[in-house]
Amino acid sequence: MSDHSLGKTFWFTVTGSDPKNRPWSYHNGGHWPVLLWFLVAAAIKTDRLELASKALELAQSRLPKDQWPEYYDSRNGRLIGKEARRYQTWTVCGFLMAKELIANPDHLSLISFEKEPQVIHCVS
Repeated sequence: MSDHSLGKTFWFTVTGSDPKNRPWSYHNGGHWPVLLWFLVAAAIKTDRLELASKALELAQSRLPKDQWPEYYDSRNGRLIGKEARRYQTWTVCGFLMAKELIANPDHLSLISFEKEPQVIHCVS
């Protein structure tokens, strides 16, 4: 038995036959456009603006055409999720937030922690 089929058998045994439990679908690796702004924020913080711009460019070409879906399926996120709802406000908001962060990177300070926050720990 190959490693791939062994993994598939293990996955089926563990998750059963619930269709939303397929690999790279829904909560098992689906692609959620609402998270775009987190990617852009991380890219800005790490000086990877080309990554942020590329992600936003891809989203701008796909999301309106796909009717702002809740999530995408498949390893590469090319299929609109089987159970995805369309015209999701959180998808639109994630996209708009990402555009705003690219246009005004200083806004990142509104949602970001200090570079080296003071660590507070419990003492017994």
